[in-house]
Amino acid sequence: MRILNKSVLLTAILVGIFVLLSAPRAAAQSGSISGQILDVNAKPWVGLTVQATSDQGAKQTAKTDNDGKYSIPNLRGGTYMVTITAFPPPNDKQPPYDMAKVRVSVGEDAKADANFKEIMAKQGAAVQEQVKKNEETKAKFEGMKAHFNAGNTLLDQEKAAKADLQKAPADQRDAAKQKVNDLADQAAKEYKAAQESAGEKDPNVHLLWAKLGEAYDTAGRNDEAAQAYQQAITAKPDVPGYYNNLGNVLARAGKIEEAKAAYSKSAELDPANAATAWRNFGISLYNANRLADAIAPLQKSTELDPKNAQAWYLLGASLLMKMTTKKVGDKEEVHLAPGTVEAYQKAEELDPNGPWGAQAKQGLTDLKALGAGIDTKVNVRKKKS
Repeated sequence: MRILNKSVLLTAILVGIFVLLSAPRAAAQSGSISGQILDVNAKPWVGLTVQATSDQGAKQTAKTDNDGKYSIPNLRGGTYMVTITAFPPPNDKQPPYDMAKVRVSVGEDAKADANFKEIMAKQGAAVQEQVKKNEETKAKFEGMKAHFNAGNTLLDQEKAAKADLQKAPADQRDAAKQKVNDLADQAAKEYKAAQESAGEKDPNVHLLWAKLGEAYDTAGRNDEAAQAYQQAITAKPDVPGYYNNLGNVLARAGKIEEAKAAYSKSAELDPANAATAWRNFGISLYNANRLADAIAPLQKSTELDPKNAQAWYLLGASLLMKMTTKKVGDKEEVHLAPGTVEAYQKAEELDPNGPWGAQAKQGLTDLKALGAGIDTKVNVRKKKS
């Protein structure tokens, strides 16, 4: 038997290891699909979701970049259906679109492109017309949105200007009022432009009319505001707030019965906030110095929400309009309308440390000074024994 030299044996082993390490590895068994997608104007379509589905049902997705390009790597060899599964707004409601069926080979990149301008040209006039309408709708929406946002910015400025007007010295009030009116005109111009962009059948048109009404309302332009709010109601007759806003301007304009009808509708549509609607009616009349007319809606508001101090105070103040005096001998006796004192006392009870309670307390003091015969202990509660 031949005995191998140890050094020779070691050399053979090392050579074998070297051969194993230097042997080429098998290439990855995969391919890919890529392409570019252009929209109906032959421009890169950004943000599309593209999906490759194999014959076995395996799925892999990618999104198109700013050049409308996509790439789906690491695909096993086989046949794939390439589908656009999601479109970006405003086409996000479009159904999936099958682009192509492609064969993927190992180590190769299969191509699947789409030019929707060419695709639409092959689809016929009806489809092209629909695409054109979709593009017009998109353009109108963008135009409407831009004007709407501009109107909102001006409306905010108008409200700030109105707040400044209320604090302005007498010699600056005319200029401050003119600023409010100018901003109202500018906001109205934007909202009207938004309406033109949207068209009469746009589902957002009611909101544009309501905002136009708010611009005029803020400037105290009652007739124009009422017309705009009425248009908002015509476009969407189930919004309680539109009737409430219409009621505000009608009451301010002295159109009491029309205002009452508007507030009634608001309360009917939103029973949970009916007390607020009637209180707003009373506040509008009170601020317009129509105190006698304010009594009925304020009474209804306190019946629906007996815990609102503001409503009770305004009711008491409004009931003073029914106060009478009668001369008895050498003295004038003061006779208050029923509920006057109770309304003031209720306001004081509900808001003991607030503005309405303080005003109610002062009102009771003033009435007592007039000799109205008020028992100031009416609301004093008995201590628990």
